[in-house]
Amino acid sequence: MQYWLFKSEPFKWSFEQQKAKGEAGQEWDGVRNYQARNFMREMAVGDRGFFYHSNEGKAVVGIVEVIATAHPDSTAEDAKWECVDIKAMMDVPKPVTLDDVKAEPRLKDMVLVNNSRLSVQPVTAEEFALVCEMGGLDPKAAMAS
Repeated sequence: MQYWLFKSEPFKWSFEQQKAKGEAGQEWDGVRNYQARNFMREMAVGDRGFFYHSNEGKAVVGIVEVIATAHPDSTAEDAKWECVDIKAMMDVPKPVTLDDVKAEPRLKDMVLVNNSRLSVQPVTAEEFALVCEMGGLDPKAAMAS
């Protein structure tokens, strides 16, 4: 299993909206960055990720699961853009802010710290577990498939 971080501005697509999609989930559409698209091409069904509210809040607020591998983005006119589908799994009881992440020395190499503009990014298993702990989640429960 691999771990990821999905960023969205909450006024465009919030974790509450993601949760409202239920088991059907939602395609992670609208990504127009090659590196982010390529990361989605690496994803497998069952991979877990953080749902991160960018701009407003700047915090990890939920856990999501990839439920469909990369496929054409329905919002793109150009077939080169692909996306995955994700569903909400659980809330993070205490949202983990960007400042919290930057203040934790063990997260100094996290992509979020070093390339915070990238909308889809990898997270190591160690980083995932640590951020879960910081947010009040049992990492084993959040990482289970």
